[in-house]
Amino acid sequence: METLKLTADDFTPAKDGYKDYTGKVDLNAEFDGSVEIAAGLGWVRFAKSVRVRFDLTIEAGSGIEAGWGIEAGWGIEAGEGIKAGEGIEAGWGIEAGSGIEAGEGIKAGWGIKAGWGIEAGWGIEAGWGILSGLTVTCKKVLSFRFRLFAGTATWKETADNTVTCGQLDGGEVAYGIVKEIGIPGEVG
Repeated sequence: METLKLTADDFTPAKDGYKDYTGKVDLNAEFDGSVEIAAGLGWVRFAKSVRVRFDLTIEAGSGIEAGWGIEAGWGIEAGEGIKAGEGIEAGWGIEAGSGIEAGEGIKAGWGIKAGWGIEAGWGIEAGWGILSGLTVTCKKVLSFRFRLFAGTATWKETADNTVTCGQLDGGEVAYGIVKEIGIPGEVG
């Protein structure tokens, strides 16, 4: 299995604090291997999608944003945050040192873990459980099999432990206050 290692040379500084991807490999088409993004780059941005067959690893001090989606056949792990204009999907797990945010949905075959909050414009689905340092928010269905913990931040005196979703479907909310708001467009 090939591992593509992206360093500062693969990105150019942008005016808004991001570093834009200028590497030679088209990551919008699925890369047949794993991708590692070097530590200490700050936020790196991809204009379209990032699609890898195996793992996507973003080292400490680096975060990732994609205009469309982020997809990994195995797992996604970021030292900082993960943001996608559309969806984020991993065959196994998704983990971020800070927050996870998607314009559409977030889906993990196993678990989802974020040091800060987790937010999706549509739904959130985890095959196992969800752990969030702060809030968990989605407009549609929040689905998980086992347990959800929201507001577990140890770095704050009081952490917001609100779980807001259109509909809760699945396991036990072990820690957090649930607010089901109904799915937009559906008559209850």
